[in-house]
Amino acid sequence: MSLLMPDSGLLFWMLVIFLTVVAILAKWGFPVITSMVDKRRKYIDESLTLARKADEKMANLTKEHERIIGEARAEQNRLLKEAAEARDNIIRQAKAKAQDEADKLLAEARIQIEAEKESALSSIRSQIALISVNVAEKIIRKTLAEDKEQQELIRKMVDESLKMDSDTVKN
Repeated sequence: MSLLMPDSGLLFWMLVIFLTVVAILAKWGFPVITSMVDKRRKYIDESLTLARKADEKMANLTKEHERIIGEARAEQNRLLKEAAEARDNIIRQAKAKAQDEADKLLAEARIQIEAEKESALSSIRSQIALISVNVAEKIIRKTLAEDKEQQELIRKMVDESLKMDSDTVKN
C-alpha cells in the first residue's frame, strides 16, 4: 500500500463515513447553525434599526434642544429689555420726583424770601418814620420862632425822606 494511493476499501468506508456525517449534519447540525446565523442576522438588523432610530431621536433631541435654547435666549433678551425699561422708568420717575421736590423747595424759598423782604421793608419804613419824627421833633425844638428857617428845614427833611423812601422801594 502506498501513501499516495489509498485502498478501495478505505475509500469506500471514508465515503460512507463522510456521507453519514454530512447527512447527520444536514439533518441536525446545519439547521441549528443556520438558525443561529439567522438569529444573529436578525439581532444585527434590529440593532442597526434601533441605532438608526436612536440617531433620529438624537437628531430630534438636538433640534429640540436648539429650539429650547433659542426660546430661552429670546426670553432672556425680553426680560433684559423689560428690566432696562423698568430701570429707565424708575430713573425717570425719580428725576421727575426730585425736580418736583426741588421746584417745591424753590417756591417755598421764594415765598420765604419775599416775606422776609416785606418784613425788612416794613422795618425800614418804621425806622424811617421814627427818624422822621425825631428829626421833626428836633427841628421844632430848635427853632419855633423863625418861620423861614423852619420852612426850609422841613422841606429839606421831606425831600430826604422821599429820597430814602424811593431808594428802599427800588431795592
